[in-house]
Amino acid sequence: MKHSNLSLVLTEFVGAFTRRPAYLQVAALCTRGEGSQLQVLMIRSLQTQRWIIPKGWPMEDRTLAGAALQEAWEEAGVQGTVSEETVGAYTYRKIRKNGLPVPCRAQVFHVQVTGLADTFPEVKKRRRKWMRPQEAATVVAEADLATLLRSL
Repeated sequence: MKHSNLSLVLTEFVGAFTRRPAYLQVAALCTRGEGSQLQVLMIRSLQTQRWIIPKGWPMEDRTLAGAALQEAWEEAGVQGTVSEETVGAYTYRKIRKNGLPVPCRAQVFHVQVTGLADTFPEVKKRRRKWMRPQEAATVVAEADLATLLRSL
């Protein structure tokens, strides 16, 4: 077997064990206002301080939409109503506490914000900011999320 063929076989063999399907996460696209007054609530990620939307893992005792609303509360103090239908999805790499990246696919649910609490579980860990959708699209790292934001 030629060296290049052996290299290809090894790459495919190792790749089969290291590629994983994306882990499911839920995300909350929190908005207020309408039309030209529409704004999206963005928060800073914990580790890299990038602008993101609230997101997290599904919860056993909640629907996916309910889990997205719970994440919006915990991470941003959002009070509001959530749509049970997804408005889109995006993929990204989450860095685990052990430093290893894992592929994730976040199902996005719309949350109409009715209020923001001054105190919430992650108030000391997060910064939040209202942005126009076009501005939010320019500050996120995920291309699929940027596309979703531009579509608003």
